[in-house]
Amino acid sequence: MAKVLDFFKESYQEVTEKVTWPTWSQLQNHAVIVLVASLIIALLVLLMDKASSNVLELLYGTK
Repeated sequence: MAKVLDFFKESYQEVTEKVTWPTWSQLQNHAVIVLVASLIIALLVLLMDKASSNVLELLYGTK
């Protein structure tokens, strides 16, 4: 049980004293970058899905 308590004490110490946390503006900037990248990837997947769907419809003649 002492090892578990030591682990939590050391974890807390590391999080509060050794970790460098981003500022609020850095966090917002990174969130915007992730959002834009996610939207671009989603659009690319949508385009690939539509293109493959159209090709399969041409091949099989179904709609």
